[in-house]
Amino acid sequence: MGRRKKIVQECEKLMDKPEQIRNIAIAAHVDHGKTTLSDNLLAGAGMISDATAGQQLAMDTKEDEQERGITIDAANVSMTHEWNGENHLINLIDTPGHVDFGGDVTRAMRAVDGALVVVDAVEGAMPQTETVLRQALREGVKPALFINKVDRLINELQEGPQEMQERLLDVITDVNELIRGMTEEKEYDWTVSVEEGTVAFGSALYKWGVSIPSMQETGISFGDIIEMEESGNREELHERTPLSDVVLDMVAEHFPDPLDAQPRRIPTIWRGDSESELAEQMRLVDDEGEVVFMSTDISMDPHAGEIATGRLFSGTLEKGQELYVSGTAGKNRVQSVGIFMGDSREEVSRVPAGNIAAVTGLRDAIAGSTVSSVEMTPFESIEHISEPVITKSVEATNMDDLPKLIQTLQQVAKEDPTIRVEINEDTGEHLISGQGELHLEVITQRIRDNQGIPVHTGEPIVVYREAPQQQSREVEGVSPNRHNKFYITAEPMSQDIVDAIKLGEVAMDMPELERREALQEAGMDKDTSQNVEHIFGTNILIDDTKGIQHLNETMELVIEGLEEALDDGPLAAEPVQGTLLRLHDARLHEDTIHRGPAQVIPAVREAVHRSLIDSQIKLLEPIQNVRIDVASDYMGSASGEIQGRRGRVDDMYQEGDLMVIEGIAPVEEMIGFSSDIRSATEGRASWNTENAGFRVLSDSLQRDKIMEIRERKGMKLELSPAIDYI
Repeated sequence: MGRRKKIVQECEKLMDKPEQIRNIAIAAHVDHGKTTLSDNLLAGAGMISDATAGQQLAMDTKEDEQERGITIDAANVSMTHEWNGENHLINLIDTPGHVDFGGDVTRAMRAVDGALVVVDAVEGAMPQTETVLRQALREGVKPALFINKVDRLINELQEGPQEMQERLLDVITDVNELIRGMTEEKEYDWTVSVEEGTVAFGSALYKWGVSIPSMQETGISFGDIIEMEESGNREELHERTPLSDVVLDMVAEHFPDPLDAQPRRIPTIWRGDSESELAEQMRLVDDEGEVVFMSTDISMDPHAGEIATGRLFSGTLEKGQELYVSGTAGKNRVQSVGIFMGDSREEVSRVPAGNIAAVTGLRDAIAGSTVSSVEMTPFESIEHISEPVITKSVEATNMDDLPKLIQTLQQVAKEDPTIRVEINEDTGEHLISGQGELHLEVITQRIRDNQGIPVHTGEPIVVYREAPQQQSREVEGVSPNRHNKFYITAEPMSQDIVDAIKLGEVAMDMPELERREALQEAGMDKDTSQNVEHIFGTNILIDDTKGIQHLNETMELVIEGLEEALDDGPLAAEPVQGTLLRLHDARLHEDTIHRGPAQVIPAVREAVHRSLIDSQIKLLEPIQNVRIDVASDYMGSASGEIQGRRGRVDDMYQEGDLMVIEGIAPVEEMIGFSSDIRSATEGRASWNTENAGFRVLSDSLQRDKIMEIRERKGMKLELSPAIDYI
């Protein structure tokens, strides 16, 4: 029997023992060593050879990941590990570190109960470390810490035991400050601690690791480690204290099993009736209950078709089951169930609750779907913190490939919800919007290479937003037949309310009382929160009318008109955000025929646009946080690169032998930044960017930018006379 087959059988035996299951993700800033660490764990579980671990990067299964040297897609693997005399099943997801692929991290956190956060000992906690921690803690996922590249402190920085311990303590303190800041309202303390064994240290490249429990067991001290590293005895160090044992022991001992995690996590991620039998089955990880599965990832297999990977909260998945997929009609039939072994999927006869499963046959599922044997309230949608900020047009070189390209783009949108796809079947031009240049580059390369469709792409276009700057007067929108009138005001909404909507803490599908409380907590006054009629994007419609005849049956059309108006703002048809719209009054025709869609929608659209113009609506541009680590000789050139891009330098400080420059800059100006910063610093800088939302474009640039966008979209180049403030 092959080694892999044997591991699959071991995993199958443990699937029914939730107390011996650990569902974990490895998450970190880019290049801190997640995939190298995953190799060690796979080697420790006997899945790849010990000799190639660290170089093989087995979890980077796609060709472009190996070429670029970064993880692009989250990859799943199931393995076993013996701890305390008992075998444990560890379902692991290796997630990307690059900010452009953060959506994969957010989705992976829904499937797991523990997050192993990897931090580079030299660089310390970086911006993406903070982001992955926030994503984990928001989903109720418990963190543990692995400090990697400790060998660099010894060999490159030549630190002694005292200095080394101080530096490591600084890293732990920084991580704990982040955790405390994000969990201050929670009743549990999830800070990491060396004494408790939730911190490990080591070198994923040289395959050794230590923690307090492992040091007590092996008798190895930091002094011994320094001695062995300096004398080149890394092989002996690896044999005496293998990294995989240290980390997997920590995972088995300190991460919650599904029986412990699900009762705590279900109320966070599901808003259904907590008293129902279904809620109880999920809390108890009941493998005989109804099937409740959350799809967190969709991938394509050339032989099996679409594979939905995700977490099974209750019930047992088996071939042939007919299951509902949230938001779609009818049922889907399960064709096979399996578990992932890195690059391959191994079919098994059944997968019980508490596990991560790979299912085929769920043709209607997308990343984020709730799949169940009974109709139920779906899980909370998986909200990624960052929105798409860059758009590219994609066109098929040969018109014959157009149907295949449309199909591929629809598949891309299904697999990655952080990508937005707009398909124009008339012109053959399609727009894809993503998290950054690299995100779109990878997608277009995959369309070319994997699907064999020759495409050409346009220049990157930055996505803008429009937002009101003050409260408007009450304005009127009149229907084409003059028989229907709507009176609306617009005003900016506080950032706290906008953030609550973005994070899914406020939504229309919540119970009304819960929504009202969440809005009041975010700063909305009581009366307003009671009249919320609709939420669209980060905009809210308040119905302040009193007893207007026929408004109830017309409200659906009002909402349609509102959504149309907010999708295409009055300045440059860019989406409107952060707006509170109040419907104060309406005059409606008695006869249904005179207040149909052709009358109501244009009237509401007109009222919304006029109120936005009166509220001094302006264009907002996306901005990014920028961090550059550079040798001090090049500090001036590096900071000049930010300032020369309409950016702002907020902080400069020394960290080790490098200077760190932190600031913000507009996304539009950051296009092409990587080649410029390389030449400005002779390749001596490392940097990263992180989307930081939107800010009002400076007044001097408003008109030119609006005209540029209008021209690109083929709109009229005259602005309404009412927009005289721009």
